[in-house]
Amino acid sequence: MSDMMQTQAGDAGAFRDFDLSRVPSPCFVVDEAAITRNLRILKDVSDRSGAHVLSALKAFSMFSLAPLVRQYLGGTCASGIYEARLGREEYGGKVATFCAGYKDADIDDILALSDHIIFNSPAQKNRFLNKALAAKVQVGLRINPEHSEGEIPKYDPCARCSRLGTPVSQLTPDIMEGVDGLHMHTLCEQGFDPLARTWAAVEPKLRPYLADLKWLNFGGGHHITRADYDRDALISFIQEIRATYGVEVYLEPGEAVALDAGILVGEILDLPTNGMDLAITDISATCHMPDVIEAPYRPALLDEADVGHSYRLGGPSCLAGDVIGDYTWAQPLEIGQRFAFLDQAHYSMVKTNTFNGVPLPAIALWNSETDALKMVREFDYTDFKERLS
Repeated sequence: MSDMMQTQAGDAGAFRDFDLSRVPSPCFVVDEAAITRNLRILKDVSDRSGAHVLSALKAFSMFSLAPLVRQYLGGTCASGIYEARLGREEYGGKVATFCAGYKDADIDDILALSDHIIFNSPAQKNRFLNKALAAKVQVGLRINPEHSEGEIPKYDPCARCSRLGTPVSQLTPDIMEGVDGLHMHTLCEQGFDPLARTWAAVEPKLRPYLADLKWLNFGGGHHITRADYDRDALISFIQEIRATYGVEVYLEPGEAVALDAGILVGEILDLPTNGMDLAITDISATCHMPDVIEAPYRPALLDEADVGHSYRLGGPSCLAGDVIGDYTWAQPLEIGQRFAFLDQAHYSMVKTNTFNGVPLPAIALWNSETDALKMVREFDYTDFKERLS
């Protein structure tokens, strides 16, 4: 099993025609029309299957688009108190909150913000069950199906010794006391078949408990809006589960909401040479695309050439490992030249940081159908300074 993800297969779509000089650099540019396209697909799945589709804020929480998202989806899923608050304040609909460990100091606020609270372990469930019942919040338990479909062990919630979810083999009637629903999140950027295999593996172990449940939540990682995703199979799968067991079904797509809907625009700052041609950019893997280092993976480049002039791109920070990857252009690069990485609306935007005082990328909203462009946010020194105090 590889410990590195492949080159991200971004689809340039309408961004092929976007003038990169229209925005400051660095800058995330999100296409409102592409987000709308994804949301329509998700709503169609919801309407045809009867599933509740929630937007995963951990992947995409650009709340200036919350009015658009709430037109199509049934709410949000949150990973803690701040996301739960954002979901309640900006998105409306249901808020389903999961956290690997809740704090006593936060639990009352989380319950006030949430419709579902999902616990990671029986101990956490037992600790806070009475408060959840008093708040009339539905109680969920995350399970580990003990069936791996992940390509990379550190991103596989079912990997050996995983801290996420209660192993399904450990479930007992006592553990299930007070539980309204079960949650499983086992996929990462995957199609329908891994979900079907996971359910086939876990369903026999859950049968003793399904009659007493109100819902099943299949989490995120479903690339539902990808062109080759078998959406008809997903819809039939959900319909069958609902009909067989009388439960509601929830899905929590994150990447699928913003798939191929955003780019990160950068600029070439310097072109040194050391054993090969190098390019220093104002995009930092460390600060702006940390998954490049953490996953790791190689983001797709807008208009990358198959042959031509190759460079190793790196950021402006002092970290030696602040390297994005090796890329090829048809013509030699020039200082000041703009470029863009594809499919950067999800995860990259929510993971940015200001290590080394590197400025955060601006955020722009573009509509590829009308060509309207709006600067949503530009960051400055204050954003760096005030988070440190």
